[in-house]
Amino acid sequence: MDVGTTNPSWLLSFPHVVVATISSLLFGYHLGVVNEPLESISIDLGFRGNTLAEGLVVSTCLGGAFIGSLFSGWIADSAGRRRAFQLCALPMIIGAATSATTRTLAGMLIGRFLVGTGIGIGPPVASLYLAEVSPASLRGTYGSFIQIATCLGLMGALFIGIPVREIAGWWRICFWVSTVPAGIVAFAMIFCAESPHWLYKKGRSAEAEAEFERLLGGSHVKYAMLELSKLDRGDEADTVKLSELLRGRHFRVVYIGSTLFALQQLSGINAVFYFSSSVFKSARVPSDVANALIGVANLTGSIVAMLLMDKLGRKLLLLWSFFGMTMSMVLQVAAANSYVSGSGSLYLSVGGMLMFVLTFALGAGPVPGLLLPEIFLNRIRAKAMAFCMSVHWVINFFVGLLFLRLLEQLGPQLLYSIFASVCMMAVIFVKKNVMETKGKSLQEIEIALLPPE
Repeated sequence: MDVGTTNPSWLLSFPHVVVATISSLLFGYHLGVVNEPLESISIDLGFRGNTLAEGLVVSTCLGGAFIGSLFSGWIADSAGRRRAFQLCALPMIIGAATSATTRTLAGMLIGRFLVGTGIGIGPPVASLYLAEVSPASLRGTYGSFIQIATCLGLMGALFIGIPVREIAGWWRICFWVSTVPAGIVAFAMIFCAESPHWLYKKGRSAEAEAEFERLLGGSHVKYAMLELSKLDRGDEADTVKLSELLRGRHFRVVYIGSTLFALQQLSGINAVFYFSSSVFKSARVPSDVANALIGVANLTGSIVAMLLMDKLGRKLLLLWSFFGMTMSMVLQVAAANSYVSGSGSLYLSVGGMLMFVLTFALGAGPVPGLLLPEIFLNRIRAKAMAFCMSVHWVINFFVGLLFLRLLEQLGPQLLYSIFASVCMMAVIFVKKNVMETKGKSLQEIEIALLPPE
């Protein structure tokens, strides 16, 4: 039997993937951890009513994430993928402990910034690691774990924040809780496999073979090493410069990757998350029920994406996801139309919002983080991923900063029409530029995208 055409057992790689996705759980948790407790934090730390200070408590984390993502590629390439996970867990533990014990606003901001640097490093390294340790037949399914873990983290933060109004100082417990999974990542990574692709790139072929045996089984090692050997290892000391990513033979894949992340953020998903509470409030839906509905829609879409990723493929899911998001925004535009009755407008608005979150989670959410490590060459993978994630964080920050002001200036009809147009542009972009990677080895994808010079 040709082992190149049979699939390795999922049992071998699964434990390594689960440990890696805990970093994505923490990513979701820290994005949502201050939502419910923010009022209690502002009272206890003495900045109640100061909207600038409240905004900083939320956005300082995003600033830290941008800094962390800038350095994630360098850390993953120089220290290795396993060590990068441990290094991302460290600021999360220190930052969460600082936030949990602080008596001042300054201490809270320092803690949030430190946590942000950790969550900036985590997602790109998780995407890299999962792409490099997963069998080709399971890479899509495993890649979806990142989105599911992020959803569970967000929902966990909301759930743990429920007692904050009844129990004084409960918000401190919310921060302490996050140190447990961060500690688990730092410790469990000692026993996880290092990326064979990183080891091979560093010239450590014997170690790469040993890790392939742990991840794929002995019968698949020769085939996996043969696939790796089709490509040049490159000089271990050869550094990837930013100029190399922005022009020349690597420009096309970096352009595809950064544009996908830009379209993902400009689609309006974070604006929908930020604004959902006021939409549900106008529909007289309590905030906890609203959060639960959004969370369930997000998780449902992510689970369906996991089941379909290796069956339908990345490109098809992206196309239908962005098209569904376009239709959802059309519903939002209709809801904002003055000709629609009050109750009809509310039904359209709430339905459109839930449909938007569901269709986002089907493709636009999980696929870019999975697809990018697949289309980037081994040599530039970590640095290119860091660059694209930096684009993601910059646009995320500005959408959060400007959304409410734009809503005021332009009105919901025009703003949601812009979001619908962006989603439709994304459909056209994916159709023209994105290749299908389902079932292909990373080496096959690399050869297809970048023929040898």
